[in-house]
Amino acid sequence: MIKLANIQKQYGNNEVLKGISMTIPAGEITGIVGANGAGKTTLFNCIAGIIPFFGDIDYDDGSLREHLGFLPTNPVYLSKLTGEEYLRLICLGARQPVPDLDLCNVFKLPLHRYAAEYSTGMKKKLAITGILLQKNDVFIFDEPFNGVDIQSNMLIQDLLQKLKYHGKTILISSHVFSTLAQTCDVLHHLKEGRIHRTALPDEFAAVEADMAQGDHSLDLDVFDL
Repeated sequence: MIKLANIQKQYGNNEVLKGISMTIPAGEITGIVGANGAGKTTLFNCIAGIIPFFGDIDYDDGSLREHLGFLPTNPVYLSKLTGEEYLRLICLGARQPVPDLDLCNVFKLPLHRYAAEYSTGMKKKLAITGILLQKNDVFIFDEPFNGVDIQSNMLIQDLLQKLKYHGKTILISSHVFSTLAQTCDVLHHLKEGRIHRTALPDEFAAVEADMAQGDHSLDLDVFDL
């Protein structure tokens, strides 16, 4: 279990996170939903220890960074590493034995090719594969479904359910509400740097309705079509 207490982050005069407090239990899939710019990625970077912040993060099993697998929104790779070399490096860095990578290549990636040449979706799937090979207890996925084909999205959802079954601590984000609603046990609606609402599955529809509020009318006449 991870406990966040009054997490605050500010860039200059821009207060991105305004006191986030929440619990992320093991054996559940916790979702963060919000519009672009709501602070989801900043929050994940704080939890992962990538950027400094004010507030407290407590993890039941000691050092969170030693147990954490983190998928950023846009994974970056060294230009001269193949997919296979990347996965081998990931295993060695986590002091894990290198398994049969052909057997573990559930996304059917061209592991002989340079990872930097992969498409956006392929890079994401390679990063997810590496995170799974690290044998982590905590998983943070920032926009795991973005840029990935429908079949792979379904496979990622299956992987998340398997991690849940094994009692892992899972936190995911998306700006696409429907995907999270199909996957999560609890949703936190992040809005303007605060947790605007926390909802269980029978309350997800209310969160979606809340997110949909606003003026969505388009004045297309300005384009002189």
